Amino acid sequence: MSSHVIRNEADRQKLIRALLAMELPFTVSIRKGADRTVEQNKLQRLWIAEAAEQLGDEPEEVRAYLKLRVGVPILRENHDDFRAQYDELVKPLPYEQKLALMREPVDFPVTRLMKVPEKREYLDRVYQHLSEQGVFLTDPNLGGKTRAVA
Repeated sequence: MSSHVIRNEADRQKLIRALLAMELPFTVSIRKGADRTVEQNKLQRLWIAEAAEQLGDEPEEVRAYLKLRVGVPILRENHDDFRAQYDELVKPLPYEQKLALMREPVDFPVTRLMKVPEKREYLDRVYQHLSEQGVFLTDPNLGGKTRAVA
């Protein structure tokens, strides 16, 4: 089974041609939105590495902290099913146990569940949160220069 994101009219036309060429019967599933992008993932990893270096933490610790502090609230706001499961299984736990769940080997799914708009919001909030702590992050809008936001 293959999965393709239709991002423009050329992609849509290619899909239509592929559907017309398929032998009947077949099944098609379509869902709105697109998974987070490779560029978003690369930027997240870059910022985690920059923050870890400046804060003196391990990257996995920073990643887990950001998933819990920034990512979980976004998913809880946007997805009733995520909120219900998180609130039942994770929310009652002490903070340190929640943080441990965000790290390997459990690696509770947060950012990998996000679509492009949610991941954009996540990155915006991460940038703001870390910048407020005095962490300098690469700003992709400034050609790779770093700055902290007040």
